[in-house]
Amino acid sequence: MKRPKITDIRATTVTVPLEAPRRHSNGAHWGRSVRTIVEVETDLGIVGLGEMGGGGESAEAAFRALKSYLVRHDPFELEQLRFKICNPTASLYNNRTQMHAAIEFACIDIIGKFLGVPAYDVLGGKMRDEVGFASYLFFRLPDKDTGKGEIRTADQLIAQALELKKTHGFTAHKLKSGVFPPDYELEVYRALAKAVGTDSVRYDPNAAFSVEEAIRFARGIEDLNNDYYEDPTWGLNGMRRVRENTHMPLATNTIVVNFEQLATNVLNPSCDVILLDTTFWGGIRPCIKAAAVCETFQLGIAVHSSGELGIQLATMLHLGAVLPNLVFTADAHYHQLVDDVIAGGPMRYSGGKIAVPNGPGLGVELDRDKMGTYSELYRSLGGYPYDRDPARPGWFATVPNTRWADPQDDRVVEY
Repeated sequence: MKRPKITDIRATTVTVPLEAPRRHSNGAHWGRSVRTIVEVETDLGIVGLGEMGGGGESAEAAFRALKSYLVRHDPFELEQLRFKICNPTASLYNNRTQMHAAIEFACIDIIGKFLGVPAYDVLGGKMRDEVGFASYLFFRLPDKDTGKGEIRTADQLIAQALELKKTHGFTAHKLKSGVFPPDYELEVYRALAKAVGTDSVRYDPNAAFSVEEAIRFARGIEDLNNDYYEDPTWGLNGMRRVRENTHMPLATNTIVVNFEQLATNVLNPSCDVILLDTTFWGGIRPCIKAAAVCETFQLGIAVHSSGELGIQLATMLHLGAVLPNLVFTADAHYHQLVDDVIAGGPMRYSGGKIAVPNGPGLGVELDRDKMGTYSELYRSLGGYPYDRDPARPGWFATVPNTRWADPQDDRVVEY
């Protein structure tokens, strides 16, 4: 049987509106998500889909440049793909980890379509039919056109959490934080935990705190029903110092994102739960390999969000389906989008879970009309600086941070 060979690679930047601008410790998502959709064509007419965060002319050109590396490549040869794109010494000069992830997604999609089986069968077989998710809560700026969507106060945050719980069935709730002064966020987080009752909670300030502040904050939330305390400070040693001063599990998606860091964490633990991001780790298969290491050494795992549209969400679902040691719910930005570029519209939650796609490959296809609409929207609006906050001109993040947003500032700002 003739196997498919790559003939072309296409990359298209899209921007899909969000309910409102989402703030985080490094800046903000300015009212929309910018993503690069990757299509890998083969000589058998099978097209595989991939996705990467960010985009624009430079990202599209970078993917076009990979064509000369990959024309005639057999998508089944995934280990060869890794070295063709991410040779570790060559990557010192040209790090392509996230691009490799998008191409790997597409190759796995092609393999599944060629064999007529879902990606989870290519990856080892599924352990579960659905993957559970936590709600993903952000502090948000008001929409510049409607003035709606703001989340700044405890009451606003609680209202959104309870609405998401009612609509989607979430029983775990994650707050993306590190925006306002720590004492203010402590008050808001404690109010959230009280409001959601027996549901679990997670706090993630994206390494905005000093070690000392992270320890102080930990002592203020240790009595709550926390799944884990995510990236309160920066660095393996910083997280180790926090871990030595709290009984809560620490989780990370920033300081353990490759195998050398994972080995260091096994030998001298800094984190208890490794959050596996199919982009940051360079694909689905590296995440599965990392999960096996974590299983061997009794580290917890969860599936982490990359600010995904439906293609990347499918990779997260197939990853979650095949991991035997997955006990925590995943997190996803997905419910904050107003639309998607996949056929059939956005995937739906039921009981806080999303069903793993059962179609061949990743199990999703592009809606060409939506793709056209949102690629044109990107061409019209362009990009935005992810590491800046439109409500704080001239501000930029430091690690640790000591310059916080004003929780009394309720302005509607342009962006």
